[in-house]
Amino acid sequence: MSSQAKINLLDFDLQGLRGFFESIGEKPFRAVQLMKWIHQQGVAEFDIMSNLSKDLRNRLSELTEIRPPRVVQSQVSRDGTRKWLLSVETPQAPANGIEMVFIPEDHRGTLCISSQVGCSLDCSFCATARQGFNRNLSTGEIIGQVWLARRLLAEAGLDPAAITNIVLMGMGEPLLNFNNVVPALRLMLDDNAYGLSKRRVTLSTAGVVPVIDKLRQESDVSLAISLHAPNDELRDQLVPLNRKFPLAELLDACRRYLEGSQARRRITFEYVMLKGVNDSPEHARQLAKILQGIPSKINLIPFNPFHNAGYVRSADADIERFGEILLQQGYVATIRKTRGEDIDAACGQLVGQVQDRSRRHLKFVEPRPGAHTAF
Repeated sequence: MSSQAKINLLDFDLQGLRGFFESIGEKPFRAVQLMKWIHQQGVAEFDIMSNLSKDLRNRLSELTEIRPPRVVQSQVSRDGTRKWLLSVETPQAPANGIEMVFIPEDHRGTLCISSQVGCSLDCSFCATARQGFNRNLSTGEIIGQVWLARRLLAEAGLDPAAITNIVLMGMGEPLLNFNNVVPALRLMLDDNAYGLSKRRVTLSTAGVVPVIDKLRQESDVSLAISLHAPNDELRDQLVPLNRKFPLAELLDACRRYLEGSQARRRITFEYVMLKGVNDSPEHARQLAKILQGIPSKINLIPFNPFHNAGYVRSADADIERFGEILLQQGYVATIRKTRGEDIDAACGQLVGQVQDRSRRHLKFVEPRPGAHTAF
């Protein structure tokens, strides 16, 4: 059997692994054993898996493989941030690549991973959006970033356990790749795999409203909303998806997401600060008003420039004033510290390599007729 035809075991969560073992006539309890070897131990060689029989190890070697994305380039920032360009090539798109970033801090380490090759949503201030969209990543390509990052950190002499938080804030809109993202989330949370708590796994979305409701039922990880504007007129320009799912619908979905959850859970609202565009005191007051009643944390993000961006970062004084207004209104508001800017690893700067095949954003930004548009 050729390597290309082999089953990638990174594509399976626990349920998927059990199904695989049943399909080859093996007991489903083997799934837990294999999952621990792959995800807890980071092992890719079947010969090392000592609690599996030799016959089973041989069968696994014949039928399957553990195939993460391939590292094309690695960079380390002055501040310790690490960025990797990863190949997710296919015969149809041999140059496709994504980017993954690790941000070390004093008491935690955050791994930022991608969910799509490129992005279909065309947010005007984002470098990824300028590249267009090629395809969704598979579950194996998503969780494979986590698997690979742990191995890469170990090779660099760092503790793989330094990854304490995972954010789906890299390339792509995770909720437009729901069927592949959810099994990856399950692996992040599974005690037999990475064992992270829900508060340490964050999915960032521009606001695909019907899928936010589906996510709550499947895997209620921490939710971050790429908001960036306090009214529909401005958000239509910055985040074209708003033309299909306007703010009132999005914020109602946020309220539903928190229903029945622990009282201390909050939704993070991400707000990139653009000089003269969305950073006035009036914008801050509007933002405070629309978020009333939603347990919130507001993350103010100084705009990270890229070539021909068309926007300028707000002045520090304006960002601080904006945050003060929110604090006075009773909100938790923080200013995100820019990390990895010297290697283009900061928020909104990830570009990878994308063979744009469709400009699919047109599908998601049709002008709304005034009523709710079904997804």
